[in-house]
Amino acid sequence: MRKTKHSWAACVGGGNKKGEKMAGEDARILPKATHEERKKQEAKRKGKLKTLAGKLLKTVVGGKEMVEKPSAEDVAGNLLKRPTSKKKVERGMPAEETICRFIEEGKFLEACEQIHNLEHSGNDGMGKSESLYALLAERMWTVVGEALSGSDRMLLEPLQSVGESLKWEKQKEAERLGNGLETESVSTWSPNFWRKDLEEKLMRYMTAQIPLFGSSTNADETALQQHLSHLEMTFLPSLEHRSDVFKEAGLLVTYARCCHASLCSHLATLIDSNCFNFRQSLLIYEWSIKMYKSGSQACVRPGHMPQHSLSLGAQCLVWILLRTEEKLLAITRKEVGNALKEAFGIGKPPCADAAVVEILTEKTETARRVSEILSEKVEAECLEECLRFLESYEDEVRSFLQLDGCPQICSSLRILENCCLLRTVWHKLTYIYSVSTDQNFKVNGFLHRIEDDILEHFLQTINSKVKGALKDHFKKCDSGFDHILESLKQSFLTFGKKKTDTYEALVKAVNAIIITEYMQALLTTPRKPSAMQRRRIVNKIEEDHRMMQTIFEECLGPAAGSLKDPIKAILELIQTSDPEGMKIALLPILKDFPDLRKEHLSAMLDIKDSLSREDRAALLRVFHDNCWESETEANLLFADIEVKPRKYGLCGCLCC
Repeated sequence: MRKTKHSWAACVGGGNKKGEKMAGEDARILPKATHEERKKQEAKRKGKLKTLAGKLLKTVVGGKEMVEKPSAEDVAGNLLKRPTSKKKVERGMPAEETICRFIEEGKFLEACEQIHNLEHSGNDGMGKSESLYALLAERMWTVVGEALSGSDRMLLEPLQSVGESLKWEKQKEAERLGNGLETESVSTWSPNFWRKDLEEKLMRYMTAQIPLFGSSTNADETALQQHLSHLEMTFLPSLEHRSDVFKEAGLLVTYARCCHASLCSHLATLIDSNCFNFRQSLLIYEWSIKMYKSGSQACVRPGHMPQHSLSLGAQCLVWILLRTEEKLLAITRKEVGNALKEAFGIGKPPCADAAVVEILTEKTETARRVSEILSEKVEAECLEECLRFLESYEDEVRSFLQLDGCPQICSSLRILENCCLLRTVWHKLTYIYSVSTDQNFKVNGFLHRIEDDILEHFLQTINSKVKGALKDHFKKCDSGFDHILESLKQSFLTFGKKKTDTYEALVKAVNAIIITEYMQALLTTPRKPSAMQRRRIVNKIEEDHRMMQTIFEECLGPAAGSLKDPIKAILELIQTSDPEGMKIALLPILKDFPDLRKEHLSAMLDIKDSLSREDRAALLRVFHDNCWESETEANLLFADIEVKPRKYGLCGCLCC
């Protein structure tokens, strides 16, 4: 140690002649090669010290005008050549060259103490202490950088001194606050920023070690798996390997915190990118769970760091899990909502109920393979998104019904079919998911309202179209009535839910509208047509009846047998040539349609060819004797059909 001390005195040009003499004697003892090497080392050390002192003096004298200002290097050289009193050194008086020597040798704690003494000595008028603190910090971060970039054990002592300096700074800060110094002066003290500067340097280094991952939409699951595997197998072990020297230096907590922060920042960037779908985000979630369970703690395994620091890794991973979970639920809402809109768009062909069930259950089943708790949250999100979709779908249907003009028949039928499909899907979900009573009530309410609105509008549309086509149906050769029937047939046959109650009730309601409007048009045709006109009307009735009967039998199947068919009964009445047979044919009509009035029957008889007055009178008497008021409102077909009474003869008899 004495030899080192005297060599330093010779290097800086201080000390007495005795020191120079001893240094000369030491030099004579050494071999020539060793002597030359030592001279080179001392020259190198002196050069470094001169550079440090130059930086100091540049800061101290900077901004002040001098007539013939020497360069910073010259000032540093003069500083190093200036003799230093041994008595002052012995009394511990701070000197810039002593501080520079401590900084150069990596004795940062000693440098801190010396600068602190200078700061409070009253001789710091030019603010040298702040400049020395800056030089000290610069050298400390250089040591940290060298420790990060290599595995040289020679850096351990300087790195330990960095850790001791940070502890010193914390202690001094507490003392300054305890002494009642102003908060502003404490907060602006440059060593207060050392810990933050160290963390920034560590963060920059660790972030630079993370491999880049493309954030384009082309990044598939395989690429993401490879990236996460690289983080686990390469990035984290490399940081863990370098953690040993920081542990020995007392900097492991800061090192681990920066490792966690860099990893969290990188994963947060991945999670927040909009290019990831549900499965890709689930990969990050699954990887975080695996890391948490394996005890890797993001960069340092349990045996490599103090127990109080392990929670930092756990908190890091828990934060990532929560962030990823939030992202997964947001993606679930978005993807399920978009899929339902795509499946049930107005005007689009309905999809299979199995496909919709898969939309609502696929993500839950995928999440269940990773975490039961996560799957329950995804399930709840899917159900809530289904409710949100139904609410928006109801608004969309109402907007559709308010469009100018009559919406297409097929579009209305598809909305009704969608309601049937949604009811089937929800019924299946009640067996798969834990559906609450409130949710079930809301869904059924949405579906009932949508069905009622669209059914009412649909039937009004059908009534309007049929009424318009039948207005002159028995006067024109082509009124368009047959085109409406064919269009309805095609729409009904493409209805995917034919076995539902909604479908059967819909077809029967349409049948009732068509029959009612047809009878209205038939019974309000001009009275007393010619014989040729009567034959043409009867032929037209026969043709229309065959078409309607075929359509509704195809659409309803066996259920079509329950439909009342007044057109068939009227055809049998007017096509029967025997008067007694006509009386027999009239009785079922009176039974099935008790609301038939005398003017209705008279209009029917006007269509029959060659009916004598006597036969007409006999049929009207049969009607008078057998008609009765219906006790129910069933089959009230003729109640709303207004027919002008026939003008009878002057005698007022029924046969005129």
